[in-house]
Amino acid sequence: MRLSALLIAAAFSVALSAQQKLSLSKEENAIQERERGLRSLPDDTRAVTTKRLATDIQRLPPGANKLMLAMSLSSLSTEGDFGRDTLQAVATALAEAIQEQGKAAAITGGRELEAPYSELARLVHYEHVQVALKDPGFAAALEKTAADDRIRQDADFTLQDLEGKQWTLKQLRGKVVLVNFWATWCPPCRKEMPDLEKLHQRFGQQGLVILAISDEDFDKVKAYIAQGKYTYAILLDPGRAVNERFHIEGIPKSLVYDRTGKLVAQAPDMRTMGQFLKMLEQAGLR
Repeated sequence: MRLSALLIAAAFSVALSAQQKLSLSKEENAIQERERGLRSLPDDTRAVTTKRLATDIQRLPPGANKLMLAMSLSSLSTEGDFGRDTLQAVATALAEAIQEQGKAAAITGGRELEAPYSELARLVHYEHVQVALKDPGFAAALEKTAADDRIRQDADFTLQDLEGKQWTLKQLRGKVVLVNFWATWCPPCRKEMPDLEKLHQRFGQQGLVILAISDEDFDKVKAYIAQGKYTYAILLDPGRAVNERFHIEGIPKSLVYDRTGKLVAQAPDMRTMGQFLKMLEQAGLR
């Protein structure tokens, strides 16, 4: 669950509904129900279904409903590795819906497109898909995404883990550091944690340090970690100061820093073991 994208899609729908009465057609409702069932599907079936949903969304008439459905599909399409073709189909559908909505009469002076621009920029920037959208708003969203990267490169933090030990990111030069923002309530976060544990066990002796940051209460996090028997470092950010400093708007999100402290890879959502290994390769771990 990318908190930002799913909530943004919901907030987007609410914002539009405040301006105009929205109701889903029979076809739109069917697409929404299929989207809601994506997480229950095996990964191979989910990839095929996601791609089909993108095509079905493209066939919808232009409008706010089409854009809302494209956004929610996009937020679900990066929860793992469903293939380049799937991501490209989703990005194309979202770009088309944005372009069509942009041609419609402005609802709030164009501000209703800020969230869709941001979601599309996330796909293009981090998942490396291509879209043919020439739009100042989209260009601004891409620049903000790149600016967030620069901020994460320079930002630092000092946080305590569950045992009271302090960790400072900038003091870990010489190590490969994987910073993972997560929460106990987040299904995709929970899904990738066993793989993070395996990475910790496999690469710990080679200098990998995993710092998983949660903004939840100590007791809740402690109980969950004990149940899962995870042994990598779990840090607490109760006031969300570090989340805000690193511009974390959705979880899970992972950042990989190489031994010189350079930010070499980012994941905007849940990653599979294969995807994590590719990220670590960029930091010199194989």
